[in-house]
Amino acid sequence: MFNIGGGEFVLLGVLALLLFGPEQLPKAAQQVGRVLRQLRRMADSAKDDLREGLGPDFKDFDVQDLNPKRFVQKHFWEAEEDEDGDRRPASQLNGKRPPFDDEAT
Repeated sequence: MFNIGGGEFVLLGVLALLLFGPEQLPKAAQQVGRVLRQLRRMADSAKDDLREGLGPDFKDFDVQDLNPKRFVQKHFWEAEEDEDGDRRPASQLNGKRPPFDDEAT
């Protein structure tokens, strides 16, 4: 979760306990949880509105596809199905090899 290790998580808990005190800490945790749930609902609603606005041609659209790294992974490095339904590795797509040496990595 957010690249936080166990020791860092404990440190954050101790800091929160010192800042809010034992009486206010549960209330603060509830408020943080409520805000996170509301943000998640808003993000899901925005994704649904975007998909609805794009129409039926983009029903399999994923917002993560807008990330350039994910776009490259999806279109160049992942396996893909050909016309016969057979899966083939991305290195054989369009008869071209990707621009790196498999043995060097």
